[in-house]
Amino acid sequence: MTVHILVTDDDHKLRELLKQYLEKEGFAVTTAANSLEAEKELSNQNFDVLVLDVMMPQESGVEFAIRLREKSNIPILMLTAMSEAQDRIKGLESGVNDYLTKPFEPRELSLRLKNLTQKPTFKQSSKVTFGNYEFDIENGDLKKDDEYIDLSSTESYLLKTLAKSANKAISREQISQELNNISERSIDVQIARLRRKIEIDPKKPDYIHTERSKGYSLRTRS
Repeated sequence: MTVHILVTDDDHKLRELLKQYLEKEGFAVTTAANSLEAEKELSNQNFDVLVLDVMMPQESGVEFAIRLREKSNIPILMLTAMSEAQDRIKGLESGVNDYLTKPFEPRELSLRLKNLTQKPTFKQSSKVTFGNYEFDIENGDLKKDDEYIDLSSTESYLLKTLAKSANKAISREQISQELNNISERSIDVQIARLRRKIEIDPKKPDYIHTERSKGYSLRTRS
């Protein structure tokens, strides 16, 4: 099945260049000049991933991502001219799955998009339970009792990584390798977001534990 991408950037020349390149790579591509156009496209068509520029008039990419996350878990790759770590962290905290700093190689964008739209393959297909939660490692679904918990793709991949080695510490380096080589700081941000969805008190977690000098672990037993 062809992956459908929505590229949102106020730079007309860049939009067209990305559209031409990504279509040659086998993607289906629709473009939008701002968040309003993107929102209309998202309401009319199904997309697999959103490429979003951070610096846009009227509404920034970060502001749009925050608003979009209230109703959609579409994977988002943010394009930014800002290389400072704090700006990248702000983007991840808004619900963005990945980022790419301008200028960038089109080939790197293509590879990152493929990573975002291809689910990892796991040999095991068992379900992991912890407390009132049940997590399906194969498809990434998390339920509490009979209610599904909304997870972003990054949160789902992160929980899969922890669940595959439940009750064992997983280093930040190992987690980074599973999550497209994101930084250790970004891993901490994603752990915090996941805890907010699972833990009664995220500051005193029952399930996702910080293992001193080792990394993180998912506790399925007390």
